[in-house]
Amino acid sequence: MSTALLVGPDRSGRTLAVVDGRVAAGAPPGARRLDCRGSEIVPGSVCAHTHLYSGLVPFGMPPPAPPPTSFLQILDRVWWRLDRALDAESLRASARDAVARALLAGTTTLVDHHESPAFIEGSLDVLAEACEGLGVRSLLCYGATERNGGLAEAQRGLAECARLAPSPTRRRLVGLHASFTVSDETLREAGRLARDLGTVVHVHVAEDLADVEDARSRGTTGPLERMLALEALPPGSILAHGVHLSREEVALANRAGLWLVQNPRSNEGNRVGYPGALRHGDRVALGTDGWVADMAVEEAALRRLAAANGDDGTGRLAAGHRLVAEAFGASPAPLGEGAVADLVVRDEGAVRHVVVNGRIVVEDGRLLTGDRDEITRTSQREAARLWRRMAAIH
Repeated sequence: MSTALLVGPDRSGRTLAVVDGRVAAGAPPGARRLDCRGSEIVPGSVCAHTHLYSGLVPFGMPPPAPPPTSFLQILDRVWWRLDRALDAESLRASARDAVARALLAGTTTLVDHHESPAFIEGSLDVLAEACEGLGVRSLLCYGATERNGGLAEAQRGLAECARLAPSPTRRRLVGLHASFTVSDETLREAGRLARDLGTVVHVHVAEDLADVEDARSRGTTGPLERMLALEALPPGSILAHGVHLSREEVALANRAGLWLVQNPRSNEGNRVGYPGALRHGDRVALGTDGWVADMAVEEAALRRLAAANGDDGTGRLAAGHRLVAEAFGASPAPLGEGAVADLVVRDEGAVRHVVVNGRIVVEDGRLLTGDRDEITRTSQREAARLWRRMAAIH
C-alpha cells in the first residue's frame, strides 16, 4: 500500500512530496500534510559511526579505578568492561535511549558498531527492534573479535552479522572490532562474508598507535595495508577514526573506495590525537563513537578541533548522506527526487519535526514512536544494574 506525505511549505516556500519512503516529484491526492510554516526543511543528520551499547553512560557510569593512563587501559578498564557486562535488558534500554536522543536531535541515520561478548546471538535483533520501533534508519553489525574467546568468539560475531535480515530502513554490515584483536583468518573471513552478503565491513582503524604497532609487528606497514592485503575491505567499507593514518594511506583508502569516519569528541576525550591526514580524503564522514548523536554538537567540536590543527573540516557531516545513499541505493542528493525521505523541520535551529523514510517520528518536538519518560525511567533502572555488573568484572 502506498504511503504519501507532503511536508511544507516552509518559510522559503519549499514543499517536499514523499511517497513510499523516497522524495518524489509529487504526492497523490489525499496525502497528509505536515505543517512547516515559519520553519525550515533540512536533511536529517547522519551519524556515520556510533556504539548504541554505550547509551546508558549519561546515567552516571562510575569512573574506572585506578584511572587509565593509555588508550589500551581505557579500553580494558572502561569500554571492554562495559560491553562484557551487557545483557539483553541493559542493551535494549541503552539502544532505546540513544535512539530517542538521536531523533530528538535531528539525527535520522545511525551507523552502529556493536559488541556484547556475553550476549552475542540475538544482540543485533535487540538493536534492530529499538531502531525500527522508534523509527531511526540504521546500519548494524557485530564487531567480531578474538580478545575474549579466541577464534570461536570471532566466528560467533560474524555469524551474528550474517543472521540479521535487512529491511527498508536497515542494512546489515560485517563488523570487526579492530585488526589488533583478530587473526588473519578472521580478517579474511570477514571480507569473504561481506562479499557473499553484498555488503561492506565496518571496523576501527588506526584509532591509536597501538593498532599501527600491532600491524607492524605482524610484518605489514599498518592496519589498513594488512586488511587490504587480506581482502578484508570490500569497496564501500567503513573505517572509523583513522587518527594515525598517513596522507599516503588516506590516498590508498580513497583508491580502494573506502569510507573514513572522524569522531572528534571521542578522539579528544581518549587523547589519541587529531586525524590531520583525513583532510586529504574524498570520502570522510562524521561520527560520534558512542557519544550522544547530536550532530550539531559533534560538528561544532569538529570545527573547534580542526581550527586548532590547521584543518577546515568542511563537508564531513554532509558526506554521511552519500554513505547512506550508497547503502540504500538512493539518490545521493539530500532531499532531491529519489533520495531517502529523511528530513528535519527546524525552527531557528531547534528540532520541530523529524521524518524518517516518510514516517513522522517527532512532531512539535515530541517523540511520537515511544514514551520518552518511560524510556528514561527504564534506562535509569538498567544503568544502576549495569554498573553493579561492571564492578564485579575483573
